[in-house]
Amino acid sequence: MSGGEIVLDGNSLTIEEVISITNYNIKVKLSETSISTIKESRNLVDNIVSSREVVYGINTGFGALSNVNIPADKLEDLQSNLIRSHACGLGEKMDPNSVLMMMLVRANSLAKGYSGARLELIQLLIEMINNRIAPVVPRIGSLGASGDLAPLSHMTLAMMGESKSQVQTSEGKWIIHNSKDALATFDLKPIKLQAKEGLSLINGTSQMCSYLCQSIINLEMLIFAADAALSTSIEAIKGSYVAFDKRIHDVRPQLGQSISASRIRGFLNNSDINKSHIDCDRVQDSYSFRCAPQVHGPMIDVLREARRILSIEINSATDNPLVFSNNGNPEVISGGNFHGQILAIISDNMAICTHEIASISERRINQVLDPQWSGQKAFLANDEGLESGLMIVQYVAAAVIAELSLLSNPVSTTNVPVSMGKEDHVSMGATGAYRTFKASKLLSSVISSELICSCQALDNIPENASDSVRKIHNWLRGYVSKIEGDRSTTEDTEIIAEKILTSEFIDIFGE
Repeated sequence: MSGGEIVLDGNSLTIEEVISITNYNIKVKLSETSISTIKESRNLVDNIVSSREVVYGINTGFGALSNVNIPADKLEDLQSNLIRSHACGLGEKMDPNSVLMMMLVRANSLAKGYSGARLELIQLLIEMINNRIAPVVPRIGSLGASGDLAPLSHMTLAMMGESKSQVQTSEGKWIIHNSKDALATFDLKPIKLQAKEGLSLINGTSQMCSYLCQSIINLEMLIFAADAALSTSIEAIKGSYVAFDKRIHDVRPQLGQSISASRIRGFLNNSDINKSHIDCDRVQDSYSFRCAPQVHGPMIDVLREARRILSIEINSATDNPLVFSNNGNPEVISGGNFHGQILAIISDNMAICTHEIASISERRINQVLDPQWSGQKAFLANDEGLESGLMIVQYVAAAVIAELSLLSNPVSTTNVPVSMGKEDHVSMGATGAYRTFKASKLLSSVISSELICSCQALDNIPENASDSVRKIHNWLRGYVSKIEGDRSTTEDTEIIAEKILTSEFIDIFGE
């Protein structure tokens, strides 16, 4: 990305660029090399059509109907019928920003030049992104194999001038229009699909990638926030630093664990609270404190691998069949790059880790509110008995854990054969990717709750916390005032949950 521009070449798109499309001012274009490659790929398809050779996906039916040959004068109808029949998704509508991300990933995949789509079709997709035209897409329908067929069909239907689309105003509001009218507003014309183009647009992993890009960015923010929240809670209970000694982690050099422990040591540097209880008789804290690097670390490791996998995926050709040149002669090869198994599995791993980070955070909330550990009044109430303090904050965090427990169940182990048994193994990766995105939002609320509770406890400790923990406390107090008496904390929790999903929280530790 150069300034406010993303240049698509099929090879160098980043997760951050996908996320950046939420910025109204970001624009997208094709690289010159990609334009040339796209034209060459389309010429190969045109040669096949002209030769009347029977090739799957170009002049045949689809899936279980792949043995049905289609006459040349019906090829445009074949592609249009494919989109209309497959646009049958259900459920809540995708957020328009998630749709734009899906469109960007799809455009980049086509930009590799192995899909046989015309340049004008890819340009229309890009112009829709640039003009903030997001087709209305029901979320449910993809099996994560044969690509995200139903969601991408709804996207393509809008490109054909059918169905509905949302258009974003300069003030950020999304307005629903008929897709044909939305296109006309920006002097864009609906596309008439030609041979293979419908299949090229819908046969890919783009919806999965959209949700996974968001999940990875969210969880990278949240694992940092989890280390920060842990550090704040340690200070709140006047806990021991011993478990984070570098020597302990050097003799078990798991990368994620070492990163977490190092970060925690940094957060706890220069603390008067720690100095004040250096000779106390507490030998060991509970596992939710002492073993935090060993629990937080696996999330760091999983996210590193997820980022590697997804960075490859958003720069891959994932439709079927793919069009190759063999010394200038077209060679169309059927395979299975649309199968989202690898995305389903990483989404399952991320969801399990998300549950565990929330679970250990909730245990720390419990201890911060418990006089046995905090040395303060029960639930940090100002007037015990008359007031309940932050008692129910922990209840709500526990309720979120139950939600996350359900969401941590794997979806990659679910298989429903379809298309008369021809498509007999599917990944359910789209379901898994959305599940993980949803789980990341829930995790933010638990970490927010921990921060609110531990900062309240710090208000009652006369000694200064570490430099970084004081920064956390001061930042949080900019949004959440000290609790002087019982009050609803819903808005408090929501605003902190929102902020720790942005760079603002990380930036408070800047040089």
